[in-house]
Amino acid sequence: MTPVLEVRGLSKTFPIRRGLFRSGGEVAAVRNVSFSVGAKETVALVGESGSGKTTVARCVLGLVEPTAGEIVLGGSASGALTARERAGKVQMIFQDPFASLNPKLSAGTMLEEAVRLGWREADGRPRREDVRAGARRLLESVGMPAEAMGNYPHQFSGGQRQRLGIARALAMKPELIVADEPVSALDLSIQAQILNLLADLQNELGISYLLIAHDLSVVEHMADRVLILHGGALVEEGGVDAVFASPKSEAARALLRAAPVLERRP
Repeated sequence: MTPVLEVRGLSKTFPIRRGLFRSGGEVAAVRNVSFSVGAKETVALVGESGSGKTTVARCVLGLVEPTAGEIVLGGSASGALTARERAGKVQMIFQDPFASLNPKLSAGTMLEEAVRLGWREADGRPRREDVRAGARRLLESVGMPAEAMGNYPHQFSGGQRQRLGIARALAMKPELIVADEPVSALDLSIQAQILNLLADLQNELGISYLLIAHDLSVVEHMADRVLILHGGALVEEGGVDAVFASPKSEAARALLRAAPVLERRP
């Protein structure tokens, strides 16, 4: 089966600015990273700050252009995809749900816009009532009542805002969702609810996740495989249980030493 994501030899360098018009060389944020994400699989990118995991995610999303290498989404080279086609293959869940939502738009308006963007041309021109019904279904799919359509972001709790962000990402019917620290801004009492919601959606819709995380307990709970980045390079990869039980790289051992004791999955 074709992977939903293939990253092949990805490298990204950024110029070092010494002044307004002078460049002082380059820094390599990512160096020759390759991996894949299969259908209905969750792969976690883990590393200390500055390890390159966010840069990898931004390249996958098309927010920055790689210096070298290739990104393939659902069998298609990302460079050959239009913005709309890419959006139909990969979406993002943000770390801070409040900052990612337009405070001037109601939940219903945001979701209706997303439903229109995700509408398949083969289904004909969407009617207003169809768009409205699609937005309601999205809200209900993430455990929120349809009555919340008229509410604005400031009227929701942090967990509800993250649910709204997840619903918006689902509107495009993506094969892959990049989840950037999806629960780190939430109260501990809410984190498990959001993680369980993401797992339920994966089972129901067959979505794959590229999880960006520093909390190893979240990785332990959610991921099938883990990739350890250090200094922009991929230094270890494997099944979560295998890597956490017997890390081979010093970078992985250092991360595990710094983490709270992890409870093993049953």
